[in-house]
This record gives sequence, structure tokens and C-alpha cells, in this order.
Amino acid sequence: MAVFGSAAWAAPADIRTDFGDTDILVTLPQPTLTQTALPDNAEELAGTIQQQILQARRDGDPRYLGYASSLLAQWPEDRLTDRLRVLRATVQQSLHQFDEARADLQTVIATTDDPIQRLQAHLTLANLELVQGRYEHAAENCQALLESSPGLIAYSCQAQVRGRTGQPQSAYQRLLDHTRTERRQNNNERVWAEGTLADLAAQLGDPRARDHWQLILNLQPDDLYTRTRLADWFLDNQQPENVLSLTESYEHVDSLAVIRAIAMQQTEHPQADALIIRLRERFSEARWRGSLLHERDLARFQLDVEGQAPQALGYALANWQDQREPEDTRLVLRASIAAGEEERASSVRDWLKQHRQTDNRYPETDS
Repeated sequence: MAVFGSAAWAAPADIRTDFGDTDILVTLPQPTLTQTALPDNAEELAGTIQQQILQARRDGDPRYLGYASSLLAQWPEDRLTDRLRVLRATVQQSLHQFDEARADLQTVIATTDDPIQRLQAHLTLANLELVQGRYEHAAENCQALLESSPGLIAYSCQAQVRGRTGQPQSAYQRLLDHTRTERRQNNNERVWAEGTLADLAAQLGDPRARDHWQLILNLQPDDLYTRTRLADWFLDNQQPENVLSLTESYEHVDSLAVIRAIAMQQTEHPQADALIIRLRERFSEARWRGSLLHERDLARFQLDVEGQAPQALGYALANWQDQREPEDTRLVLRASIAAGEEERASSVRDWLKQHRQTDNRYPETDS
């Protein structure tokens, strides 16, 4: 059971009643994406669910995932189509319901007659297995993608697995070569590959990571994952002013707000304290409601903003049980060193050695 570091975490802050008459307190989601009545047919429902997922990714607003989950819960199990099952798995993964998502995807792969949905299921499952650090299973799904639909997405999938299992340099170079020689590539495939190249370059400590991420943002400014990764790269490379530019107007997204708060502290920004107070209240309320999806963001806030390394380590370790992406692993290592409790991260270091995973951003891994 977690023990909070201060009374601020015990309950949400008092409700404010001193807003002006014209203040905008909250922007309501689009009515068409918040409907509670079920559509008449599966395809119409699938279209709505897909738009809700896209909106959640575009805005960083988890309420859309809640709307999607509610609609899916009302739909009869015996009327689930393959597309609905894949979409349900996507929602479940976003809500960190990994086992349920895996079961749906495996069902589609085993039973569907629709090649498009089988490919989508393999791709989604590969991503899920990568997130959880189950690299052998991820590789199996990447191989299935390659056999059924060779191209930049399948090559990117394989590159991610190789990068996290001891071959980041060759993975980067092979994928880079594919982007230059692959004739059949659309914009989505190129963006996918550029994102993988950026992650691999960052892992290698290669400054080309910035160029790959910037290219994606030039094409897709609403890509919150890429914006977060680039902001983090700027922070690592002592460029807090660039962080502030990149995160402006994105304080509603937890990951970007935390990175912005760190940069504000570093630059002694006059609005730093105000943002930190808002984040403190936001995390406190999320814990109180039991709706905190991203323990990684809370752990980083505790470590890099509040300076509470022992608490940060507890949250980082809890998060790492389900999510083992490089940023999750790095956070555990950093927090354990800052807290002077490196032995608590020994299982993480053993896991890294088992998979031969190295990363230029990992501190003191003895690898």
C-alpha cells in the first residue's frame, strides 16, 4: 500500500467558487462522440468508437476512452464483430487493461476470416507486448505482419524488438535503409517508421532523434506522443527554452505538463509555482477518484518536481510491473539512485541484462 508524502495527497483540494462569470472552466467533449445511445448496427458503432479513440489521442483526454468503453459494455457479446473486438482491445490497452486486450486480440487472430482485422490485431498485439516487455511474443506478431504485409510498418515493428534486445544500432540502420528504398509507402507508414527511428536514435544517444521527431510534428502537429518524446529530448539536452515552446498550451496533458513544470523550474519561470500547484491538485484528485492512468507521470512529478525520491520510486516500481518501455525503466533506475535504494531496482537491472537492453539514457546499469 502506497504511503503519500504529504497531506496534499489525502484528498482533492477544496472546490473553488471564486471564478469570474465569464471564465471558461472546462471545454466539453464533442456531443457526437459522447452519445450514450447505442447505434443500430456494428459498423456504425465501430466508426464511433474509432473516432473516440482518435480524439482521445489527439486531445490527451481520457474521457473519450470512457465513452468508448461504456458503449462497448452495452453491446451484446454475441454481436461483437472482429473490428469491434480489435477496437475494444485498443481501448482496453489505453486503459491499462492489458490482459483483457490481449485476450480479445488473440481471439481475432485465431478466428477471423478478415485479413485486414487479422493484420490490425497482430500490430496492436505486437505493440502491447512491446509495452509490457514481452519481446519474444512481440517478435512473433511482427513476423506475422512481415509475412502478410511486408512494408515499413512491419519493418518498424521488427526494429523495435531488435532495438530492445541488444541490437539498437543495426536496427536503426536497417530501418533507415528501408525508408530510403521501400517503394510502397504511404504517409502513415513513413510516420510510423520515423517514430521508430527517433526512439532508436534516442536510445543510441544519436542527435538525429530530434530530426525524426520534428519531421513527424511537421506532418502531424497533434501527435501528443511525439511531442512528449521531443520535449523530453530537449530536457535531456539542456534546452529548457525549447521545452517551454513545445509544451505551451498543452498543460492539460499530464506527461507534457510535468515536463513543462521541470523546464519552468530550471528557468525560474514566474508561472512555475502555479503549474506545480495545479499538477499537485490534479494528481491528488486522480488518486482520490482511483482514476490515475499514468503512474509514470506521477512518479516523475514526485522525483523531478517535488524532490520526493522514495515516493517516486514506489510509484515507478508499481508502474513498471505493467509497463516496461524505456522511459518506465529509466524512471525506476533514476528514482532508485536518487533515493539511495538501488537494491530495490535490482530486478530491473537483472531484466535488462537478460534482454541485453542498453540505452544511452539509462544511469548506472553496468551493462
